[in-house]
Amino acid sequence: MARVAVMPLFVLRGISKDFPGVKALDDVSFEIRAGEVHMLVGENGAGKSTLMKILCGAYRADRGSFFNNGEAVTIDDPTAARKFGIAVIFQEFTLVPYLDLAQNIFLGREPAARLPGLIDRRRIYTEAKRVLDMIGFDIDPRIPVHGLGVAQQQMVEIAKALSQDARILVMDEPTAALSDRETELLFAMIARLKKSGVAIVYISHRLSEVFALGDRITVLRDGRKIASLLPVETTPDQLVTLMVGRPVDTTYTRPGRPTAGEIALEVKNLSGSGFSDINLTVRTGEIVGLSGLVGSGRTEVARAIFGADRVTAGEIRLFGQRVEGSAVDSVRRGMALIPENRKTQGLAVNRSVGDNIILVGLRKLFPSGLFMPRRAMKAARAIIDKLRIATPTPRRAVATLSGGNQQKVVIGKWLNADARFFIFDEPTRGIDVGAKAEIFRLLDGLVHNGAAILMISSEQIETVHICDRAYVMRGGRIAGELSHRELTEANIVRLGTHQ
Repeated sequence: MARVAVMPLFVLRGISKDFPGVKALDDVSFEIRAGEVHMLVGENGAGKSTLMKILCGAYRADRGSFFNNGEAVTIDDPTAARKFGIAVIFQEFTLVPYLDLAQNIFLGREPAARLPGLIDRRRIYTEAKRVLDMIGFDIDPRIPVHGLGVAQQQMVEIAKALSQDARILVMDEPTAALSDRETELLFAMIARLKKSGVAIVYISHRLSEVFALGDRITVLRDGRKIASLLPVETTPDQLVTLMVGRPVDTTYTRPGRPTAGEIALEVKNLSGSGFSDINLTVRTGEIVGLSGLVGSGRTEVARAIFGADRVTAGEIRLFGQRVEGSAVDSVRRGMALIPENRKTQGLAVNRSVGDNIILVGLRKLFPSGLFMPRRAMKAARAIIDKLRIATPTPRRAVATLSGGNQQKVVIGKWLNADARFFIFDEPTRGIDVGAKAEIFRLLDGLVHNGAAILMISSEQIETVHICDRAYVMRGGRIAGELSHRELTEANIVRLGTHQ
């Protein structure tokens, strides 16, 4: 364990925060120590992100105090937080799509050129390259952000935070979209930061990360601090019980699997941007994995199958009928896509939870074309209860929910539609351990009811436990297919990495 200072570097004491209808935080105290990784864990909606937004000045606490090196201070806005060396990598990205990497990294902190009013662009790109190299991200800093994948955008967020010479670095689910190799680089970087005395607050739903990285663990539940303890003082099962208030099965095992039926999806020689010559099938009653490293083409294939991206060759058949490459056509034929980036691709963030849930199923709910608010509200409440979405009312704006609860809304909106074939792209990204079990029970229930599922997950253990078989991609092509008997983490890595 890293050596820690006697006096905490920064302390939040008695922090409380209320939103309309919700007590987000109730008298929470939290200590941050130099050279220590403090893991902050809890279910979605427990208050983790709210506490960190208060720390960085994005929210103001209703009650509570702050202490920097024992001295009482105030944090009213992000500028005040930055003065104390606080930098945050949020779960939801804060990048400007049409600026390049370097401009995003130094946005609002651009170095001045010799002539007044001008920016030293050469220095921006030099410094951006230095920071990117520090985290092992080999990329041209002049590339626009909108052309990057989710994992690459996450690396830019990390570089942006590190460029601020942070004394306190908050990481909110930083590995959610990273490959194993990128995760290793991040962990090595965290080790270097610890040695230099940087304090790290790390929010994660992955218990393996909690015990591998954590020097201290604080558990929040329903806006309250339940415990603060050392990793040696608890076990993964005990920690989960503290987080959710009940025992939870974290192995995601499926007790019974239905027999595979008719072919639901058949893809032949499909090619497009980022992939080529893809052949795969999914039958009813099956959960089929689509594995591979981040950047191998998994998401590009999923989007092309759904009709969100153009294909250049090949064909797609859904229940024997050819799909013409239109998302509207795919939805009408019973296809659903739960995308990896819920905020930009899966939600109408300025609309309510209820509006988002019923959106796709409007035709089924109101076949006459006459909208009935009472029926819509009843349907929305049923999904909220089924998925345990933490919202006081269906009328709550979906943008105010935690990341995990937003993901549940994305999944829930398809349950009112007549979908029979589902594509789940990273369905548990940013989801807590209790909700993961619920999501996987939902997937299992769908295939038991005759649906078919194609599932992408960067967590290989999920693919192994949940899927009936899996295709593994490498370099934009299918590298191989693994039967249920062959489906192991070692085989997925072997196919995904061998040249």
